[in-house]
Parts: sequence; C-alpha cells; structure tokens
Amino acid sequence: MSSDDCPLCKHQLEGLPIAVSVRDLWVSFGDVQVLQGVNLEIPSGQLVALIGPNGSGKTTLLRCLLGLQQADRGSIQLLAQPQLANALPRIGYVPQRLNLEKSFMLSVREFLALRLKSTRTWFWQSTSRLDAELLKRLPGLGVEHWLNRPLAALSGGQLQRVLIAYSLLSDPELLLLDEPTAGVDTPGEQGFYELISAVHQVRRMTVVLVSHDLSMVFKHASWVYALNGSVCCEGTPEHVMNAESLKQAYGIHVSPYHHHHHSH
Repeated sequence: MSSDDCPLCKHQLEGLPIAVSVRDLWVSFGDVQVLQGVNLEIPSGQLVALIGPNGSGKTTLLRCLLGLQQADRGSIQLLAQPQLANALPRIGYVPQRLNLEKSFMLSVREFLALRLKSTRTWFWQSTSRLDAELLKRLPGLGVEHWLNRPLAALSGGQLQRVLIAYSLLSDPELLLLDEPTAGVDTPGEQGFYELISAVHQVRRMTVVLVSHDLSMVFKHASWVYALNGSVCCEGTPEHVMNAESLKQAYGIHVSPYHHHHHSH
C-alpha cells in the first residue's frame, strides 16, 4: 500500500519541501537483508513515525540517515543538501538509550554546556549566566531542575529529556529520535510524547521518531511509515493504522489502541 492508495496523502505532500528523501535503499548484515528497496519522502515540518516489528529495519534506517551505517545501494538526501555531511550540522539525534557508568560524574549543566561551546565560548562564563542561557534556549523541558546532578544519577526519563535538550541546543531543522521512551517508566510515556509534540509545534522542525507505542503514534504523528524490511504502507495515522495495514507490517493482528513496547 503506497501513498497512491491514500486520498489525503498526495494532497498533504503537494507543495511542501522535502526534508528527507530516500531512494531504493538496501542494507544487509552478512546474509541478512535488513532493508530492501526502501523509498520514502518526508515533508518538511511534519512529525513522522516509523513503526514496525522488531528487526524491521527502523533503527538501521535512522543510522543510515545519520551516516552511521553504510548502505549496499540507494541514495539519501537530507534538507535538500546534495551531500549528507552538509546536512549533519542541522540534524539533532536522540538515541534509544545512553548507558553511563555510575562513576561518570559530568553534571547535566556541564554536559549541556558542551553543546553551547560549539557555537559560543562558555568556559569563562559564570554559572548563573550559563543557567540563564540554558533556560532561555530550552523553555518547557524542565532540565533546569537537574543542572547540578550527575548524568549518571538521572532516571531514564530524565536522561532522555536531557538528551533532547542537548540536541535542541544546535537549533536543528531535523530531529531524529530512536525509541525515545525506551528508558521511560510507563506513566511518563504520554507526557514524553506530548513534550516531543510541543517541541515540534513550537520550533516547526521536522521530527522523525521510531516508536512501538502505536496509540501515541496515532495521537501525535502527522505521517506514518510502516516498515518490515521495506515500506509496507504510508500515510496519515488514520490511513495506516487500520487492521489490514498493521497486519501487513507486523504479520499478526495488532491493535493501534494498545501499547506495544518491545526491546529493540
């Protein structure tokens, strides 16, 4: 099922610049073909979800977009840049999880300041001026409450918020998130998706997230790609997340109204 099958799809795509363009992407690990001729176009300013079962190639696709995984063949164009290297400074990335040793003592303030130093020198600035700049640049994320805490002492949900804050300090045009609620307790997941949705709306950036939480995808995404090695279907959440489309992607009957979280 393609966007041709969705009456709203073509209408929504018309006239919008393309933030992510993937053409005939093939990736294999040894004898295992992970991605098989993936084609997708993500319009600028959309919040797009990549869904599909474990091993369907979602994380591999993100790694290809970031230049971390070499494709066997195919092409990728990001933010209308002919070279991936030209686009990377304008891309933010939040990994699925960041495993830190308990002895890792860098504070949240110090970690975020590393990102600021890429554009301005903060080494000689006072803590209060640094905190004021972080608060100004990161409204609504709540990270100001943890600035003195070591990164390694944060909960999974707190650390993911800090990683989002870190990625936003470069004012990206494209934000990529791989299972952003993987380390978040279930009660906090809805709030986390609402945060991502708010960031998307306020900053008007393109957001691409990998998710197993179909109910949150249905609520927050403007566009959905269902993967299972290749693109099974794409379109609005209402179009993609019906029983037939989900069975095509997952191989079994899946309800979009229940939480389906699995380890990657």
